[in-house]
Amino acid sequence: MDQRARPLERSDLDADPLQQFERWYREVAGVVRAPEAMALATASENGAPSLRMVLLKGFDEDGFVFYTAYGSRKGSELAQNPRAALLFYWDPLGRQVRIEGRVERVARELSEEYFHSRPRGAQLAALASRQSTVLGDRDDLLARYAQLERELDGREVPLPEAWGGFRLEPETYEFWQHRENRLHDRFRYRRDDGGWTIERLSP
Repeated sequence: MDQRARPLERSDLDADPLQQFERWYREVAGVVRAPEAMALATASENGAPSLRMVLLKGFDEDGFVFYTAYGSRKGSELAQNPRAALLFYWDPLGRQVRIEGRVERVARELSEEYFHSRPRGAQLAALASRQSTVLGDRDDLLARYAQLERELDGREVPLPEAWGGFRLEPETYEFWQHRENRLHDRFRYRRDDGGWTIERLSP
């Protein structure tokens, strides 16, 4: 028997999907190396999709927060089409969580606070990299990084103007639990008049 297979019943679920997510997130911590890793799907103005892995940097009743360069592909697509989807896949427990909703930039102050909590090398890299643009040679990137390292020696690294956070405000959640013979348990939460409706989905 697959050790990941376990039942998920309607009675197991919290009425609040954020509380349900937090419960699963706590359970997977220490089991999965990076439980905060999530796939982020965005789409261009004409609907062409793109997907990449990013890190969740916070979640609360206002939504799920991640950071990037605003000029990156995902940043540009979110400016054109401010909707996105997140996917967490926690294989050791046989679980997935999908979250979809509208996205907006976080306050500059929050981006500033997070940016300066990062290792200094990561701050310099964010300033040196023109994320998602064509790079002629890796040496060009390393040279920019080294130049900034010299120029900012002993000084605070400034938050790049075109870098910061996004917050996805959930409109739907789906909690997926692996079961044998592909008879998985799936439950969707969707917003309904200020509350949440919970529905079981076919696997």
